[in-house]
Amino acid sequence: MTMNTPNAKLRAVRMGLLMSQDDMARALREAGASAGEPNDANKRLVQRWEGGTTAAPRPVYARALERVTGLPIDALGFAAPLTLASVQSDGHGGHDLEPSTATAPSSTTPAAQTATRTQNGNYSGIWLSHYEFFSSGRANTFTGKHYVVLLQHGNKLTVRSLPGASLNPNSPLTMDLTLDGNVVTGTWVEETASEGYYAGARYHGAIQMLIEPTGRRMVGKWLGFGKEFDVNTGPWTLEFKDANTNKAALEKWNIQPEA
Repeated sequence: MTMNTPNAKLRAVRMGLLMSQDDMARALREAGASAGEPNDANKRLVQRWEGGTTAAPRPVYARALERVTGLPIDALGFAAPLTLASVQSDGHGGHDLEPSTATAPSSTTPAAQTATRTQNGNYSGIWLSHYEFFSSGRANTFTGKHYVVLLQHGNKLTVRSLPGASLNPNSPLTMDLTLDGNVVTGTWVEETASEGYYAGARYHGAIQMLIEPTGRRMVGKWLGFGKEFDVNTGPWTLEFKDANTNKAALEKWNIQPEA
């Protein structure tokens, strides 16, 4: 028996762009046509990608995805990289790659024995991300805020900021987290605005938070590198705002947080 693993990263990216599955399919067709590489993207194809039924897209679709999302294909959560075997002589690729047919480990395998604890509830929804950092160049402490989409699959949490929902405009934030009981551990990446103080610099690091008993707040610390090759840290919280992740909810929360 096999189980497909949903592609939560691709779904989070799409939702972060305020696109329905139909919207993304339409954008993929338009991107392909404008690049001279027409494709037949449709809602069903996007569903197959997000559901994990198709592990990796054909190259013609991979290039369209990169143009639409602005992200490299290996950042979109596909389980298998593209290989030369998937590319036909016309350069447009052969069939999409299907997931491996390998069976899941049995309950007696080490992988099953060391699985993380089952968490209560589901944390998918809209959250307010709030962190603080000290700027040595400005000798002051500053705050970063984003309304983010959080999607949960099993013990994996994928977080992506909404496009117009950051305190500092044009500073997208992503997080890849793992849940173990009430402990959340993972990584974060923020692309600063090109017109801002940090001139488009890319910052990344680690994060660990504890989920409060209410399940509506996560509190912890971030860790990252500074410009002087020093290691910095500071507080970070996620506050629950809305359980809905439909298009209406995404549009509702696609606003700049209050300072």
